[in-house]
Amino acid sequence: MSDTLTTVAIVTGDSTRSRVRPGRRTQSNVGAHVVLLIGGVIMVSPLVYQAIMSLSTNQQVESAPPTLWPGILQWHNYADVFAQMPFAQELWITVAITLVRLIGQLFLCSIAGYAFARMRFSAKGIILAIVLSIIMVPAQIYLIPQYQIVQNLGWLNTIAGIAAPGVFSAFGTFLMRQFFMGLPQELEDAARIDGASSFRIFWNIMLPLASNGLWALGIITVLWSWNDLMWPLIVTDSANSAPLSVGLANLQGVHSNNYPVLMAASLMAMLPILILFIVLQKRVVAGIGRSGLK
Repeated sequence: MSDTLTTVAIVTGDSTRSRVRPGRRTQSNVGAHVVLLIGGVIMVSPLVYQAIMSLSTNQQVESAPPTLWPGILQWHNYADVFAQMPFAQELWITVAITLVRLIGQLFLCSIAGYAFARMRFSAKGIILAIVLSIIMVPAQIYLIPQYQIVQNLGWLNTIAGIAAPGVFSAFGTFLMRQFFMGLPQELEDAARIDGASSFRIFWNIMLPLASNGLWALGIITVLWSWNDLMWPLIVTDSANSAPLSVGLANLQGVHSNNYPVLMAASLMAMLPILILFIVLQKRVVAGIGRSGLK
């Protein structure tokens, strides 16, 4: 009898716990979604306010307190962007610079990362330490030597001169090295037994397996190149050879600013990256998530 009661109690307790757990999970899920919703609203609100500013007048933007919604939408601010800056030309230059840097980073950083992760050669540890030490050096220190090299090559005010310093990075090399080190050694050993060369193993076997690392590196490179301002500002002195980042900086006046036009130009410059993120959202999350970046 006591065994029967004990069994009933256990079954009743388990069923009670099973009935309670879904409720607790539902409450925790609701709380998590509320927190995420609040965080999403906070993160999106500057973008929404920027869009409102782009459709306002300059007096409304500079008013105190600021106008949260313009009475009449000023759509001509977007047309004024093309009148005040060569937007189409600067957009093309930005896309070209980003593509050159993206292709260079994916190829050079991946092949260098594979060499440091899988190949054996003398002084590998010393060379890797030297490459990684570049990450700890501020980029401003390289500006004068880089400018002199680009000037001697005759690349001032050119796409090649702007893109050249960004086709390789120590961070990208380290990132790809970590991905290649996480791949199974047995695949490479089997390929070597079949007579495959080192480059063929890298190109046909290891590189496709490191696709998440390539996506992560590509995303970081595109974002960094699209927003790069300091280096293009140094090597260009003409609006016809400058990217969008320099064009947006030149829209700011010395004594006054036309904030609605500036906000409209910023939104237009942001739009290609925003569309790219929406289309490749899953790849973005998977690439950055599996790379260990926060």
